[in-house]
Amino acid sequence: MFHRLLRAAVGAAAMVLVISGTALATPARSGTEQCALPTAGAKFPTADPERVALDPGAVREAIGYAATHLRLSVQIFRNNCQVGAGPLDAVTDRIPWNVWSSTKAVVSMLTGIAADRGALALDDPIGRYLPRGAGWGDAAHRAITVRQLLAQTSGLRQAIVSEAGTLGTDPHIAREALSQPLDHEPGTHFAYGQRDPDLLAYVVQRAVGQDLQGFAQRFLFDPLGIPQSSYFWLRDRTGNTYGYANLFIPPAQYAKLGLLMQNDGVWAGKRVLSTGYVRQVGMPGDTNGCYGLLFWSNRGNSCTSADIPSAQTVGHRMIPSAPRDLYAMVGFLQQNNFVIPSLNMTVSWTGILGDTAPNLGSLISANLGASDLYYNFFRILMRGVTDRHIPDPGPFRAPPFSFDVNPIHYADPRVLLHDLAPGRGCTILVCGGTIPLKGLAQNVEAIARTLLSAPA
Repeated sequence: MFHRLLRAAVGAAAMVLVISGTALATPARSGTEQCALPTAGAKFPTADPERVALDPGAVREAIGYAATHLRLSVQIFRNNCQVGAGPLDAVTDRIPWNVWSSTKAVVSMLTGIAADRGALALDDPIGRYLPRGAGWGDAAHRAITVRQLLAQTSGLRQAIVSEAGTLGTDPHIAREALSQPLDHEPGTHFAYGQRDPDLLAYVVQRAVGQDLQGFAQRFLFDPLGIPQSSYFWLRDRTGNTYGYANLFIPPAQYAKLGLLMQNDGVWAGKRVLSTGYVRQVGMPGDTNGCYGLLFWSNRGNSCTSADIPSAQTVGHRMIPSAPRDLYAMVGFLQQNNFVIPSLNMTVSWTGILGDTAPNLGSLISANLGASDLYYNFFRILMRGVTDRHIPDPGPFRAPPFSFDVNPIHYADPRVLLHDLAPGRGCTILVCGGTIPLKGLAQNVEAIARTLLSAPA
């Protein structure tokens, strides 16, 4: 009798452990099949959707929706397995593509790597890493912190089109940023712009003591198997790497950046980025419910857009049809890596526009909270998740149309003037006592290297 009771007790305990183990494992490991991340030069491992608890019909429908909404590449991953690809991927996968403001998120990742290595701290004032002297910021500018640049709360005057419109003529992007007046107290106001990440890229470069692109290749791209010959990243005329955009990278390589974040900063057993930093990037701050550290976030209950044609706040999450823990790399014309940790899922796509909602901000891919492209795609895809219930929020509802199109928001001539002539011995013609041409030569060399290395 005793032995039967003992066996029953042991069996019950074992059952509890099995059930508990399954329950604990589910959030971190969805579905059944797991794939290894690819080594350098290898293709992504694939799996049938049902092997990772996805309905094949929903995956096909989601890809079809994306492909008919101007997505030129589409890649869906679960458990690191590629379960879906767009119809044009065989053509577009290896073509370097400007991922626009997704470059900002890459600068964030490099900032995290620099912080992990002890080269800087997020709450350091940037003046600690800047040269001293005329043109390098007054006390208020130098007191801006690394974190405020990451959160786009530096307080610097911004105008997106004016800042981007000087591409090819910028004498020194960091000095241009420091020449802009402070319109707000740093840390108190979100204003999406280009010069914050430009200045941050320069600060990181100074902090690590080497060219930013060399640092990126060694500590980010090489571990992921992204060869230098596969991409190019533009510089200003002095040779500083742009932080706001202008990383041209093939979609197959771009997707790896999202998968790195999905895997908690670890690639093929090697830690590239710390858990602490990975968890911070998708957490919104106090000034915008859908913006973290140069990544966009789905966690907040409201979402404020970029100031083009005007900043607009919607009273809901960025993508109500997707899980709250989603965060994303976001670039103009909708270049995206979407990361959903709770589902162990990454979606990566590139393309040209794709929204159809009657909202000026969403039509130019600036108002993410008004994006019917995001909403409808994830509503379709989430219906295909078979190992947990994801509520259907119903059809997309467009936010109120905004008639505020004042160009001073995004094409402020004062911002343009500061960029063309930052002052203190730096103008569009001469900066730092020389005519800056080094960066132009580096751009030509990088573009030629990439094009010559491209497969036939």
